[in-house]
Amino acid sequence: MNTKPIHRWPVRLTHWLNAVGMLCMFMSGWAIYNASPLFAFKFPVALTVGGWLGGSLAWHFAFMWLLLINGLIYGVYGLFSRHFKRDFLPISVTALKHDVNAALRFRLVHEKGVYNAVQRLMYWLVLAAGVLVVISGVAIWKPIQLQELVALLGGYDIARYVHFAAMAAIGAFVVVHLMLVLLVPKTLLPMITGGVTPIDSGKTRP
Repeated sequence: MNTKPIHRWPVRLTHWLNAVGMLCMFMSGWAIYNASPLFAFKFPVALTVGGWLGGSLAWHFAFMWLLLINGLIYGVYGLFSRHFKRDFLPISVTALKHDVNAALRFRLVHEKGVYNAVQRLMYWLVLAAGVLVVISGVAIWKPIQLQELVALLGGYDIARYVHFAAMAAIGAFVVVHLMLVLLVPKTLLPMITGGVTPIDSGKTRP
């Protein structure tokens, strides 16, 4: 029987680089937030990195470039390899309702190499949040040079809230992602090794 990888190596590589980069971005970002909080709370110092504002900014900018380059590589690969179209589309309302109901009843089937409607929607949403976090982050980094972009986001203060909201959305995705891995641990190994799935020549994937 013919087989193919569940996750090709570019997907696995960019996935793990994202995991490391996002961890550092969260921890350094929380330290930056603590220097000028938007809300009536601060993040625990133990969950931050950098030691002081300048150090945290250095960490944030360093891993920003890593994630930006990594994201561009993933985006180009996803388009030209048809990864996005093959794995993340289509998403129908009917399929989404079915999979949400199945997930709530803990009866959602996990087929190797196939993303369900909930996963597909979540990946598109987190990709959108990733674009938004970059745009808002650049705006608050260079508010004078990019004043048109800052104005488009509603001003510097609003841009900070947009950046925080995008970060929170990505954080929520990470939490759900980790919970699903814990619930279905067999999905972890293929993201490390690639795994294999049989090819049914008589059927075509949606």
